[in-house]
Amino acid sequence: MKFRFLLTCTGIAASMMVAGSAAMVAQAQSLTLLNRFQAGQWEMRSRGEPVELQRICVRDARRFIQMRHPGQNCTHTVIEDKMDEVTVQYTCRGSGYGRTHIRRESDGLWQIDSQGIAKGLPFTFDAEVRRLGDCSH
Repeated sequence: MKFRFLLTCTGIAASMMVAGSAAMVAQAQSLTLLNRFQAGQWEMRSRGEPVELQRICVRDARRFIQMRHPGQNCTHTVIEDKMDEVTVQYTCRGSGYGRTHIRRESDGLWQIDSQGIAKGLPFTFDAEVRRLGDCSH
């Protein structure tokens, strides 16, 4: 009896995963806020200790989602997708995961809050990014 129940639960879970995967693909393509992003030179000021200040050329705001897993091929689930804020949960197989909330205050001022696990250790990333202009190159 327990075995049959386990198989039923496993089948239901598998069905939910397939349905969830289709929804995840559809949601990942929307990202209303990130589609409004203006590429260019941005100044990123982290609020951690010590405070870090760096200037980066950003062509796509999706880069802000995985600040502690740059360039890695991760799966994403969109938790919230609004005009001025987005929350994305992601998993990078074998190297960790994160949950990032991005909020737009104006076209040139955005807030990023991310936390998760990277390289086996917990992280918290909290930063403000300001657009300075076009990239110089």
